[in-house]
Amino acid sequence: MWSPYPLHCGDFHICCEPPQLSGLKYSTFRVEYPEWTFNHLAVDHRNGNVYLGAVNRIYKLSSGLDVQVSHQTGPDEDNRNCYPPRIVQPCSEPLTLTNNVNKMLLMDYRENRLLACGSLYQGICKLLRLDDLFKLGEPFHKKEHYLSGVNESGSVFGVIVSYGDASPDKLFVATAVDGRPEYFPTISSRKLTRNSEEDGMFAYVFHDEFVASMIKIPSDTFTVVPDFDIYYIYGFSSGNFVYFLTLQPEMGGGPTTGSSSAGREQVYTSKLVRLCKDDTAFNSYVEVPLGCVKGGVEYRLLQAAYLSKAGTILARSLGIGPDDDILYAVFSKGQKRRPKESSQESALCVFTLKEINERIKDRLQSCYKGEGTLDLAWLKVKDISCSSLLTIDDNFCGLDMNAPLGVSEMVRGIPLFSESNDKMTSVIAYVYKNHSLAFVGTKGGRLKKIRVDGPTYGALQYETIQVVDNGPILRDMAFSSDHLTFLFLCLQLTHVPVEACEQYSSCKDCLGSGDPHCGWCVLHSMCARKEKCERSSEPRRFASDIKQCVRLSVHPNNISVSQYSVMLVLEAHNVPELSAGVNCTFEDLAEMDGLVEGNRITCSSPAEKEVPCIVVDQGDHQIVQLYLKSKETGLAFANTSFVFYNCSVHKSCLSCVGSPYQCHWCKYRHTCTHDPSSCSFQEGRVKQPEECPQLLPADRILVPVNVVKPITLRAKNLPQPQSGQRGYECVLTIQGVEQRVPALRFNSSSPPCGSDAIAANYISFHFALINVPWVYQPDLPFAFPVSAVHLYKCDARRESCGLCLKADPLFGCVWCKGENRCSLKQHCPHPQSMWLEHNGINSKCTHPRITKITPLRGPREGGTLVTIRGENLGLEFSEIKDHVKIADVECTPVPEGYIPNEKHEGLLPHLRHVMCELVNNCHCLFWPCFLQIPRLLSLKPNRGPVSGGTIVNITGSNLDAGSNVSIMFKDQQCTYQRRGGQWITCRSHTSMQGYGNVSVSVFVDKAHIHKDLKFEYVEDPTITKFEPEWSIFSGNTPVTVTGTNLDIIQTPLIRAKYKNLETVNICQVLSPTTMQCMAPELPYSLSRQKEVPERPDEFGFILDNVQSVLALNNTNFIYYPNPVFELLSVSGVQELKPGSPIILKGRNFLPPAPGGNGKLNYTVLIGDKPCTLTVSDTQLLCESPNLTGRHKVLARVGGIEFSPGVVHITSDSPLSSTAVISIAGAGGLLIFFIVIVLIAYKRKSRESDLTLKRLQMQMDNLESRVALECKEAFAELQTDIHELTSDLDGAGIPFLDYRTYTMRVLFPGIEEHPVLRDLEEQVEKGLKLFGQLINNKVFLLSFIRTLESQRGFSMRDRGNVASLIMTVLQSKLEYATDVLKHLLSDLIDKNLESKNHPKLLLRRTESVAEKMLTNWFTFLLYKFLKECAGEPLFSLFCAIKQQMEKGPIDSITGEARYSLSEDKLIRQQIDYKTLVVNCMHPDNEKSPEVQVKVLNCDTISQVKEKILDAIYKNVPSSHRPKASDMDLEWRQGRVVRVILQDEDVTTKIEGDWKRLNMLTHYQVPDNAVVALVPKQVTAYNSVNNSTVSRTSASKYENMIKYTGSPDSLRSRTPMITPDLESGVKVWHLVKNHEHGDQKEGDRGSKMVSEIYLTRLLATKGTLQKFVDDLFETIFSTAHRGSALPLAIKYMFDFLDEQADKHNIHDPHVRHTWKSNCLPLRFWVNVIKNPQFVFDIHKSSITDACLSVVAQTFMDSCSTSEHRLGKDSPSNKLLYAKDIPSYKSWVERYYSDISKMPAISDQDMNAYLAEQSRMHMNEFNTMSSLSEIYSYVGKYTEEIVSALEQDDGARKQRLAYKLEQVVAFMSLES
Repeated sequence: MWSPYPLHCGDFHICCEPPQLSGLKYSTFRVEYPEWTFNHLAVDHRNGNVYLGAVNRIYKLSSGLDVQVSHQTGPDEDNRNCYPPRIVQPCSEPLTLTNNVNKMLLMDYRENRLLACGSLYQGICKLLRLDDLFKLGEPFHKKEHYLSGVNESGSVFGVIVSYGDASPDKLFVATAVDGRPEYFPTISSRKLTRNSEEDGMFAYVFHDEFVASMIKIPSDTFTVVPDFDIYYIYGFSSGNFVYFLTLQPEMGGGPTTGSSSAGREQVYTSKLVRLCKDDTAFNSYVEVPLGCVKGGVEYRLLQAAYLSKAGTILARSLGIGPDDDILYAVFSKGQKRRPKESSQESALCVFTLKEINERIKDRLQSCYKGEGTLDLAWLKVKDISCSSLLTIDDNFCGLDMNAPLGVSEMVRGIPLFSESNDKMTSVIAYVYKNHSLAFVGTKGGRLKKIRVDGPTYGALQYETIQVVDNGPILRDMAFSSDHLTFLFLCLQLTHVPVEACEQYSSCKDCLGSGDPHCGWCVLHSMCARKEKCERSSEPRRFASDIKQCVRLSVHPNNISVSQYSVMLVLEAHNVPELSAGVNCTFEDLAEMDGLVEGNRITCSSPAEKEVPCIVVDQGDHQIVQLYLKSKETGLAFANTSFVFYNCSVHKSCLSCVGSPYQCHWCKYRHTCTHDPSSCSFQEGRVKQPEECPQLLPADRILVPVNVVKPITLRAKNLPQPQSGQRGYECVLTIQGVEQRVPALRFNSSSPPCGSDAIAANYISFHFALINVPWVYQPDLPFAFPVSAVHLYKCDARRESCGLCLKADPLFGCVWCKGENRCSLKQHCPHPQSMWLEHNGINSKCTHPRITKITPLRGPREGGTLVTIRGENLGLEFSEIKDHVKIADVECTPVPEGYIPNEKHEGLLPHLRHVMCELVNNCHCLFWPCFLQIPRLLSLKPNRGPVSGGTIVNITGSNLDAGSNVSIMFKDQQCTYQRRGGQWITCRSHTSMQGYGNVSVSVFVDKAHIHKDLKFEYVEDPTITKFEPEWSIFSGNTPVTVTGTNLDIIQTPLIRAKYKNLETVNICQVLSPTTMQCMAPELPYSLSRQKEVPERPDEFGFILDNVQSVLALNNTNFIYYPNPVFELLSVSGVQELKPGSPIILKGRNFLPPAPGGNGKLNYTVLIGDKPCTLTVSDTQLLCESPNLTGRHKVLARVGGIEFSPGVVHITSDSPLSSTAVISIAGAGGLLIFFIVIVLIAYKRKSRESDLTLKRLQMQMDNLESRVALECKEAFAELQTDIHELTSDLDGAGIPFLDYRTYTMRVLFPGIEEHPVLRDLEEQVEKGLKLFGQLINNKVFLLSFIRTLESQRGFSMRDRGNVASLIMTVLQSKLEYATDVLKHLLSDLIDKNLESKNHPKLLLRRTESVAEKMLTNWFTFLLYKFLKECAGEPLFSLFCAIKQQMEKGPIDSITGEARYSLSEDKLIRQQIDYKTLVVNCMHPDNEKSPEVQVKVLNCDTISQVKEKILDAIYKNVPSSHRPKASDMDLEWRQGRVVRVILQDEDVTTKIEGDWKRLNMLTHYQVPDNAVVALVPKQVTAYNSVNNSTVSRTSASKYENMIKYTGSPDSLRSRTPMITPDLESGVKVWHLVKNHEHGDQKEGDRGSKMVSEIYLTRLLATKGTLQKFVDDLFETIFSTAHRGSALPLAIKYMFDFLDEQADKHNIHDPHVRHTWKSNCLPLRFWVNVIKNPQFVFDIHKSSITDACLSVVAQTFMDSCSTSEHRLGKDSPSNKLLYAKDIPSYKSWVERYYSDISKMPAISDQDMNAYLAEQSRMHMNEFNTMSSLSEIYSYVGKYTEEIVSALEQDDGARKQRLAYKLEQVVAFMSLES
């Protein structure tokens, strides 16, 4: 795509409509489909290639925006609720075809690849090669690979950080999580491995059990703000830090419930987030609020941002260095509702990164001095106090204390520019020649170019371009690689130069624009960049300041057109050296050489033939531009105005002497000249207006025709005729004929004119208008004003006496009675007595005459307005007043209707009989008139809409009588339209009374006519639907309209309005509910594109005056392009044979209407005969009628009629005999062929029937298998419970001893802890002293509090210290309990003071007290576990294990037929059979064989495990032989012994898949004899034999531990990593779906996977009794006679006391405290980890089921309501009906405990002392003290300082004692 502009500075892209740029054209790249919008943009700065991320596509474009390659990313089947996504494991959610929105597009220059992250599959990323977009990798199988499920393009921002050549790059990525914080971290740092397919790609840079390179939004945050999320707007790296700019909801002052929108609008804050590049634990996380204020208005909602360098000018204003980083940011007004703010007000602000970092440093320093709190509400650390640790420097990257940190005070940006009408949406910036330039996109599609010179000089918006008609410019913009253009994004990608200097045509416009790119290239006379101007470095050749523009002046600056070759002197300023010479150019008139002398140029004016011709209608002068043209460039570089004037165009003295030029009037020659010497007489020169000869204004001059009359005119300055000159003449122009009359000048002022007689036939009017100019010499008239002469004739149009006397009295006209004509007095030959004249003695005309009276009929009631016309009816109204009678009754004349002599109007009174009479003086005139009685008969229609507009026709008789008619519908008028003798029509108005009948009456003048006529107002018609909802541009297609009351409309019309032009068409009413309309046309000449469907601006119906249907808002009516026909041939004539079809070609024959119903009614006439049609989109197939000859073809459709040409149908000639024989032979062959086809068809149809039956059988088979599956599940549910309960009876419970049990809870995962070993170092004395201090309550409390306040004291350390202290205090549990109560009390106080939600107390283990509480319960509930709760827990574990093993379990993935966990369910039919094997006892082969139930699909390792479980049924797991140490022998008789292994040389390998050996592989029969023997080393690879399942599973489990969070079962998606040497993947029962190489046939054998979810119900039903027993035991106060453990009652009472102390009476809060204290802190841990209590081995499938039970247990203890739907997790739905009853158990349990009598301190202490005595020596106290002391060594100074500040500690000199301990320890060690 070509751009007319050279590319100038950084492309930036936005999405928008196609640009309408007033003639400017830019390179663009459009979307493929409107919904496939562009999302992100990246430009390769090395070669200018553009990479574009769009919906479903990634494009690589050249710098000119030509497509080089594209990569498809979607759409695909997905559901955003599928986690993990369906490409990893099957998903039960409904899948739909989903678009893939590009959310992140990053250039990885180091590895020459592109990171493209989408919205499909929870946000996985592709790595594409930059050269050709080849997919290098697409990691999707781990939890880290899912960035976010949000499908908005602006939700993710990434920054790639480079660490030099030695270390790989890292990716910092930040994303909105859309309410799913458990799945996605909001910000994290990831590994970018060099190999795009490496397993560690996108793995967290650091991850262990407690710390990771990420931050998640706590789920508790969503209880406060349900729709909380962090929106990331921009990100970048600078120095040692990475920064992200965010928009996030404020957390508010305290907890709220419900939606944040309920009650108040959500407030948002813009914040900057900073992290150290090298920080793997995210301890350096800091948040700073940003915003700016301008004119008292706050701008706080961030829209876009961009990092740039400051530049010299702006840096000087800001007080920073030119290369320092600054941040441009666009904010909109206020803080409310980010998505929907209606305000258009926005501001562009600038921040210095230096100031932001200083503010962060100040905050860090104050926090590390112990001042304030961490102040980060959304991370739930808002009120944690800062700890005093150390001082910091600029590059400080945090410790694991005092982090993460929030800054409360907002950093204010410097406001540069604000916009109130068109909100700014994007920004990009760079520095050009020390100027900082910002380019800002707006919501209205404009691009603002702003020069930023800082707060001192301000910001100048120097150009605004409307780049798009509508639609905003998006956030992504980028500069091209050469920094010459930039691109912006929307529905298209557009390439815009950073400057458009060429638009400025003058130096002043160019340098006054403010664009620093632009300067004036003087000799080339163009605005351009300096580098584009030749020799621009030479002096004054390139102007960069408006003061340097060339200035040119000329002397003289005007000459007359009669002056030629005048020497002109031009003076030029700011011109470069002109040694090449210049020309002077007078526009296109002349060009001549100029003589250069310094800055003066001399040249001559044009010669005679080149002077412009100035004619009269152009004025007296012409302004010509005088250009200086350089001979070097041939271009004009300077110009000034030069005037040529022409005095001779002035034809009057006044205009001549009034000219601004040197013009003189020659009075005698009557000319204007620039040369006064050319006047004939010296005294004849006039230069002043007062000296000009002129006529003075005169009165009206009356001249009668045929009368000689002298005329005198006044004048001044008239010249005395000189010798040889004639005198004055009057020239009269009468109707174009000129007559001259001699005139006499006297007194030098007034020449008298004589008036000759003028022939009458010249004039046919009353008088003529004659122009009278004055002359004294032929052809030289004076420039006098025109005088008007009125010429008149008395008898012209004055045929009657009355008209004659009406003439102007000044005319002197009289009525000459003797001649009966109008004439001048002197022309009447009769004496004066025979005259009639106005105001004379005889002023009354005789013989009045009536010519016409209207109306001739009227009602007898009178009131009719009668108009009488005639002659001589009086000269004044007073003459006829009181003299008009009708039948002796006075008729009152109306003054307004009186025309003297001609007409008068009068009102008739009430009359009975009538004769019109006019009395004038003594003359009486008579005229026949008639009185009529109007009558009414009927009206039609008799009903209409309540909105009015109905044309009502009233019939009757004599309805044309009278003068005034009005029709009334009750009290409302019906607007009269017209009438005849038997009818009147009127238009009804909107009814004021509503619906119902109204009486109709007619008033004719004063007559009131009424009959019992009624008109009914009924409900307005309505339109309910019309179909089809489409037409073509030309309209006239049928539309069937359905509605109500349609029949009350007489002339319904259908209307459409488009581009302010309305079209209508007719409708025909078929019934009250339907009418047929012809669609109105759409004026498609106004359409933007005539080949694109258009919607009308308005579409509706004109139904009388009903407004509701005039424009229907809910219509989707659409117009498709008209069908377009092509000519039949180039010549327009097509030759055809009879019967041949006529094919009309074209396009748009079938409009693409919804549902494929776009059929038009075509008519094609061949001549005048229609033909049968077959229609397709591009062809009309016309079966021509039986015609011959030439016929015109005419096609009609809608409102279109088109003739594509003429057809010439020629008949065939008679056939020859050869042709007949050939035809007969061909016919025979055809019949034979048809017979063969019929036989083949019959055979084929039989095969089709067989195929159909086979498919039907397969469907029946599938149905029966589904039914069988459900039936099996039901049968299992009923039978398995009994089997399980009977199997479990009598089995011993392998409880762990007290020490092992407590160690596993206190120190999970550590087998040989130091507290169990004797101390090696001889430091007993020091440790004994330290033990005394530990037993000092003041010291211990101070010690714990000091440790917790240390920054470096991590969560792991807290748990460790709590456990160590409890092992030391095992023997002093009374003391330990007292300390625990103190610590818990402090924790509650702190929780409430920080205004955290009270329910959050004890939720997580974040303090020593919480872990001590867990350990306290661990010590005190051991007895309860052994005596009561252990049995149901062990029964549940065994039941789960046995139930799982009854069905197939995949050895690799851990999936099972029977499961409570959906994730661990095999979702396909596995055919298996139960076998019984007889196993010989390994220790004693002579003992009886043990029968063991196994499955034929079990692997060998699984069989060994089952055999060991059966043989060592009552032996603890740790005392059994390991399956991996044993081999399984199948004994076939006495001799043959086969060792069975998971893998051996017989293992089946298909492609790159290897299947583990199962019993079916070896064809082991039922009742086979097997034996377990010690492991033997075989020739087969010993690593890969029978241990494979354990090995691969453990690999997988280790990976789970590493990648997944403990609370996420969904992360346990199995991974089958291929053997690195052979590349073979191992499988057992199901191949993992992620490898995608399952055959289609395999899929075909499966049923719908959701069918198998019923197995969850079957398993749940089987295990229900065991779950109920466990819950009932835990939540019961009476346990088979034994009492509730005192520890539970004691701790619950303590919590109630604390609640009372703090006035907390909310029962939900108390309930939650107790649940967090015991069930969630102790019981959930035990349920999930029964190996803490029993000596057992827990498999992954058992673990998954126990996790479901534990989740149910947690839900039962919650007080919040769980709203469940079909999208909820299956583990929650599974127990949804049981949880309410479990909740009631919990409530009853807590209630019963509170009602029990309180335990006295004495009784509790006795109980605690007993417990201490029982387990006195379980742990090595000295070893525990030594471990605790390691923390003293680490924080000695802080602990000593804290002891010295504590009053109680000072009294006991504890600091001194601790120093003694330290001294002893250092000496002894």
